[in-house]
Amino acid sequence: MRSFREILGRKKEGDTEFDIVGIGNAIVDVLAKVDSDFLKQQGMEPGTMALIDSQRAKELKSLFKPEKQMSGGSVANTCFVAALMGAKTAYLGKVADDSLGKSFAEDIRQGGVYFPSQPLKTRTHPDLYTARSIIFVTPDGQRTMNTYLGACTQFKPEDVIEEVISAAKVTFLEGYLFDGDLAQKAFYQAADMAHKADKKVGLSLSDPFCVKRHLEAFQDFVSTRVDMVFANEHEICALYETDDFEVAIVKAAQDAPIVVVTRGEKGSVIVADNERIEVACVPTVVVDTTGAGDAYVAGFLAGWTTDRTYAECGRLGSVVASEVISHFGARPLPELKEVMNF
Repeated sequence: MRSFREILGRKKEGDTEFDIVGIGNAIVDVLAKVDSDFLKQQGMEPGTMALIDSQRAKELKSLFKPEKQMSGGSVANTCFVAALMGAKTAYLGKVADDSLGKSFAEDIRQGGVYFPSQPLKTRTHPDLYTARSIIFVTPDGQRTMNTYLGACTQFKPEDVIEEVISAAKVTFLEGYLFDGDLAQKAFYQAADMAHKADKKVGLSLSDPFCVKRHLEAFQDFVSTRVDMVFANEHEICALYETDDFEVAIVKAAQDAPIVVVTRGEKGSVIVADNERIEVACVPTVVVDTTGAGDAYVAGFLAGWTTDRTYAECGRLGSVVASEVISHFGARPLPELKEVMNF
């Protein structure tokens, strides 16, 4: 069996550039299985992400027994999975210098991701801890997230490392981070650095409610700074304030050169170079949809950075996403290479 690096045409040594640098919320994921009644009792909207404070995080944690805990965050997951596929990845995100922050850094580095970000000093910010996302997974595989951002809120323009941005083929940004004013400024700075170096900028819309909270900011950023938009159909419709998917994707294609939209069982749609490509999903038994979109982007970008066709990039994304949703947690199992079927 060939390694991912061999399959994707990578070299183990000697590459001087990163394929992908991600910027996002550095979060520790805490996963638990619950039924739909639990979500109703807690007033949660299934399949969405809600921001919570530290007190609410403590309250929720007292109500369940964690099934799994791991470093996470949307774009961090994408970088981790892409690294597993052989891509040379880097990640910028803010953790605190507490036990969870150290655990996050160790885990993502062991996954092969370059993580040069400096942690937030707890002695100067005693009330801010490393972020954690409490993810409730219902029997249908849907995930509902309650996220305490903590140290993530302190990611600012000074945390954007130009040497890393300019060395990456694509800078991939996490829409969730738009909830912070400082982070929005950091996004513009990172995008301008990337374009100055003649590199590309990708953006994940992340969540329809996040898009609605910062609609004008998202619309401006997409239309002026973004080369590649990644979203699901609810997010892309939220961005263009329509319930009509076809209207939304046409508008998106007018704003960004490459638009990639996942549609669950309907597969995905890619619009690029005046061409529309429909990609089928890969059937599987759905256990947990946590990280499905992140894994899809990892597969897509692993293909794109090795000059694959858009159709092949989409297929890679679908295969990796299918593997991730077939088990608990947002990271592929070691057996991923057995199901890639190149």
